[in-house]
Parts: sequence; structure tokens; C-alpha cells
Amino acid sequence: MNWADLNLMPALPEMFLLGALSVILILDLFISDAKRGITYALSLLTLLVCAVIQVSTFEPFATVTLSGMFVDDPLSDIVKVAMYGVTALVLVYTRQYVKDRGLFKGEYFTLTLFALLGMNLMVSASNFVSLYMGLELLSLSLYSLIALQRESGRAIEAAMKYFVLGALASGLLLYGVSMVYGATGSLELAKVAQAIASGSANQTLLVFGLVFIVAGLAFKLGAVPFHMWVPDVYQGSSTAMTLMIGAAPKLAAFVFVIRILVQGLGEMVADWQGMLVILAVLSMAIGNLTAIAQTNLKRMLAYSTISHMGFLLLGLIAGNAEGYSAALFYVIVYVLTSLAGFGILLGLSRAGFECETLDDLKGLNGRNSWYALLMLLALFSMAGIPPLAGFYAKFAVIQAIVNVNLLWLAIVAVLMSLIGAFYYLRAVKVMYFDDVQDHSPITMSGDMKLVLSLNAVALLVLGAMPERLIAMCVEAMKQSLVVL
Repeated sequence: MNWADLNLMPALPEMFLLGALSVILILDLFISDAKRGITYALSLLTLLVCAVIQVSTFEPFATVTLSGMFVDDPLSDIVKVAMYGVTALVLVYTRQYVKDRGLFKGEYFTLTLFALLGMNLMVSASNFVSLYMGLELLSLSLYSLIALQRESGRAIEAAMKYFVLGALASGLLLYGVSMVYGATGSLELAKVAQAIASGSANQTLLVFGLVFIVAGLAFKLGAVPFHMWVPDVYQGSSTAMTLMIGAAPKLAAFVFVIRILVQGLGEMVADWQGMLVILAVLSMAIGNLTAIAQTNLKRMLAYSTISHMGFLLLGLIAGNAEGYSAALFYVIVYVLTSLAGFGILLGLSRAGFECETLDDLKGLNGRNSWYALLMLLALFSMAGIPPLAGFYAKFAVIQAIVNVNLLWLAIVAVLMSLIGAFYYLRAVKVMYFDDVQDHSPITMSGDMKLVLSLNAVALLVLGAMPERLIAMCVEAMKQSLVVL
């Protein structure tokens, strides 16, 4: 490496995040529990500065640095800014919840920032080694966050399940990467793509490696048949940790898949398209059908997540810039919707009480009509009902596969979407037409009320005016496809 030519500017947000994280970790040792709000404020300030740095260093083209290990392009910039915002919302939404349960500690904030650092590495990695490092940093942080509630047997069990199955998936992914390395002689995504395009790679090894890689990626997305961890981890974890798992990591996982399948193994699109079709159909079908039988809200939303990952895969199956852009738009809308939905559950929870069953939503409109409306917007967006953003997101990915003559798959997606609308509408019926069972006052901090309201209203605004965001997704994806 020629140190004189080393360009560290693309990695400046990550370097600042790591430095600020180290400072927060040390300062927190001298902060009492009564003043833990300082750590909270410093964490939010760190996210704000990272976002400012990310925007100020934006370039409309890709820059590869650190000996081909790190790439900064419009796709990574958009997703990182989104992840900073989502992580900030998670901290705001969960503040009172973790306080009531004795989890408002330095470990919660530092582990969250470590998870964010891992996600940043996943988003900007251009080498299988750096991709794997980011994935493991994120995974280890999430395992620890789930197990942070040490007195909860359910949380410990969920953390162990996630750890064991996550280790298995990482092993599958790593084994597949080793086969790709053996077939191409390189771990750099650009060189792997070049070797496959030139025909110099060992095709047999490549195909076997691809199978293991897709299996590992499917686990990280929570797609069927690698979904078994999702409902158990969502239900067993505290609602705060469930929100953390189901929000920003989905953004990072999407770019992770794009880096590997599209940028690295794009020449094998015909091979991985067929596998993704099976994953998508199974995820939409099993996710929606199983969610109907659930009475636990977190478990229902877990199966809903599985079905949404099936819709997300539709954009990848299209195999072109239109499909990838639609998938990027879909995952952003999905994360915003999940934030709003879980935010309401967090707001309705209190010390000694968890809002996690359908019965807990009974008569919500009678208790507080505004919160009922916000939850309705989130549920309608998940169901894909116009004019919410979820409708346009589903329409975009379905249109992408119709344009590549996969009409039968589009019909399956529409049917599964109709089936999925049932359990969302059931929750709406419970909120608006059932009698109030819990007359306890709903206490929510002013900042959480404001942010949650803006979050839910954004779903309506994005549904009515999606053009600007979808244009940003299209431009970012075009640049990422030519980076290598």
C-alpha cells in the first residue's frame, strides 16, 4: 500500500463514529445512572454529526479506497444517512421503555453504535473480507443487545437462538465465499466479477459457492426456509430490541445483498434468479398465511416481516436497474413503517406491562384517537393500501417483475398481498370496534409524540408524492451498478 495515495475521506464518517463511540464508552464509566441522559444526548449528537459528514462528503460517483476494501458511492451515502436517521429514531422511541426496565445504560447505547458501525461497513464494503467483518460486528452487537435484559429468560433464549442460527448462517456464507475465492482467485468484488465475465472462473465451484452464499443471505433477510429465527427472536426480545433488529439492519442487509449478488456475482444472474424466485414465493406465502393465526403482535409482525422480505426479493429477481431501485425504495418504506408500528407498541407499553397482543389494542381509538390513527397508518402501509407509501412500494416491485415478463409471479404477489391485508385489518378492527379493556393513561414524552407523528404522517406523504425518493433510488442504483 502506498500511504501517500491513501484516501481516507470516503471513510471519514466511519472513523468519526468509531472515535466518538470510544469517547462515549470511556465517558460513560464516570456517569451515574441518574445522569445517563448525557450518554443518550451524546449518542444522538454522534449520529447527527455522522449524517452531516456523510452529506458534506457526498460525490455523485464511486470512490474505492483502502486497497479495494471500501467503496463510497451514492447508494452507500443514501443508505447510511437513512441508517443514521433510523438509529436516532430507535433511540428516541425506546428511551422511556428501556428506562422503565432498567436498561437505560451505557451498554445499550454503545452496542447500538457498534451495530451501526457494522452496518456502515456492510454498506461500503467492496471485498468479501470487509463484508464479512461488517456482518459479524453487526451480528455480535445484536446478540448482546437482545441478551442485555439478563433477568428475562425469554430474552436470553432468543439471544441464544439468534446466536446459534446466526453462526450457522455465517458459516454457510463463509463456506460459499471460500468456494468463490477458489473459483476466481480473488476476494475483491470487482475482480470476482471480471473473472466470471472473462470465463476464467471454475463454473462448478462458482455454482456450489453461490448456493451457500444465497442460503446465508436468505438467513440474514429472514426469508423462507431460513426464517425460523425471526418469530422467536421478535417475540422473545424486548420490544426495544425487536425494533432495533427490524429497522436499520434491513437497510444494511439489502445493500449487502446488492454488493454480493449484483456487483460481485452479477454475471451469474440467471443462476441466482431462480433461487430467489423460490425464496420470494415461499416467504410471501408462509409469512402471510402464518401471520393470520397469530395473536401476539410481535410474532404477527415477525411473519409480516418475512412476507415483506419476499416482496423485497421481487425487485432483485427483476435483474435490472428498475427492479433494484424499486427494491431500495421498498426497503426504505418498510423500515419507516416498522418504526411507526413498533413505536406505537413502545408508547403503549409501560413499567410492568408489555403491549404485545391483539387484546392490548382493544379500544385504542377510545383511549386515544390520535395514536389509533398513527397505528392505522402504519398497518395500512404494511398492507399496501393506497394512498400510503406501502402501496406504491409494492406497486413498484410488482411492476418491475411484470416488465421482465414474470406475470405469474406478479399475480402470486398480488394474491399474497390480499391475504396479508386480513391480519392488518383485524388489528384495525380491534382498535376501532372493540370495547376498551385497559383504561390506564397513555404516557408518552413530548419528543416521542412529535417524532412518531412525523414518522407516521411521512408514510402518507411518501405515498402521495413518492417521485423524489424513487428518483434518488434510481440514480443511486445506476451509479452503484457501474462502480465495479
